Amino acid sequence: MALALHRDDTVEPALRRSRRLSYGLLGLSLAAGAPAGLLVLRIALGEASLARLGEEWDREALTYTYVAVSTAVVFTCFGAALGRAADRLSHLADCDGLTGLLNRAGMRQRIDGELRRQSRHPSSVSLLVLDVDRMKAINDRHGHRAGDAALCHVARAIAQSARASDAASRWGGDEFLVLAPATSLADAAALASRIRAATATPADGVPPVSVSIGIAAVPPVASGPSVDELLQAADDALYEAKRAGGDRVVTPGDGA
Repeated sequence: MALALHRDDTVEPALRRSRRLSYGLLGLSLAAGAPAGLLVLRIALGEASLARLGEEWDREALTYTYVAVSTAVVFTCFGAALGRAADRLSHLADCDGLTGLLNRAGMRQRIDGELRRQSRHPSSVSLLVLDVDRMKAINDRHGHRAGDAALCHVARAIAQSARASDAASRWGGDEFLVLAPATSLADAAALASRIRAATATPADGVPPVSVSIGIAAVPPVASGPSVDELLQAADDALYEAKRAGGDRVVTPGDGA
């Protein structure tokens, strides 16, 4: 379910997945030392001589070839397995176990990286903060399993509505964040409306769900807000949406 998540100063998921390839190639390069090591051992034992390497190769070509190929296969497979494990651990460290979206730590890194990128290459950046309306009532009336189903439904609505370059997270409890790089306030409001509509679409096994959404945007300037300032601005807009009764989208300046 995880979105394709953009990261600039931190490692993109595509690069993390490539660890299995890079580790495998590293294992392959390390394997090149096996024939050299065998040659050094034979010289130390007096069975070969640097002065007669041609004769040594003619006599033991099959042995050196076998050592090179077999070691390369073993080291490459082992490196790829280590890379795959590293990919998995990195995914678990950054992602929410219930929804498959980024967790709080992963999202904060993503926002920080995007703001640093934006300071070097000014462009609009928008942040959406979503809160599930009356989540406690859903849990009390339908049970916590239904509450979990509602959270997963919201996560799916976000994933279906957002672009591949957007980043989404379960920020905590029933609150979600969506980071939209290169997105104006107007485009972010359109994205929020799509998410809100997708969330309201009935789904089997999911109680009726609605969300309130607050939006903050960074204009294309070289020096923008900090991570905390951007989060606070989006949270203030969310507060206005909740204060107005929920199930709505609020952007800065909308008021109550």
